[in-house]
Amino acid sequence: METSISPKMRTVDMAYIAIFAVLIAICSWISVPATVPFTLQTFGVFLAVGVLGGKRGTLAVLVYLLLGIVGLPVFAGFAGGIGTLLGSTGGYIIGFLFSALVMWAMERLLGKKTWVLGLSMVLGLLVCYAFGTAWFMAVYANTTGTIGLGTALGWCVIPFLLPDFLKIVLALVACRRLAAALKLR
Repeated sequence: METSISPKMRTVDMAYIAIFAVLIAICSWISVPATVPFTLQTFGVFLAVGVLGGKRGTLAVLVYLLLGIVGLPVFAGFAGGIGTLLGSTGGYIIGFLFSALVMWAMERLLGKKTWVLGLSMVLGLLVCYAFGTAWFMAVYANTTGTIGLGTALGWCVIPFLLPDFLKIVLALVACRRLAAALKLR
């Protein structure tokens, strides 16, 4: 809830940002077993930006990343530290920030309608996939050897398409209900 009275961030805004940064961490710890296990990190990112709005949601993602960078075990598998981000999947984690920025930009350009939020989640996810896959290919090439785009997509993106689509649907439903309950929109 932004005010026109003061450009300074209110205490309640900072509290929501902190709560959603922790929520993203909790979502990263939840691993759903499947052929390729997946976490709920992207769901947490979608929920943060969808409920808090672009500015506060993006700040929640940034706080989450900073907590991990300083070594707190907020990433998947209770990992933390800069080494996690420099690893082969670190690009996807950094990609969460780009996802949030895309969602924020779409909110600013097109408003806060449900269809805009859904489209922004899809585009944000695609940006995360692109950044993460490029990062994965670079790290893999540096440590193991060259890998083709098709192979990288087969390992890192295709198995996650259906679960990520489901996370988007769940996030859309949860965002509207949670934002209404918190009176944030």
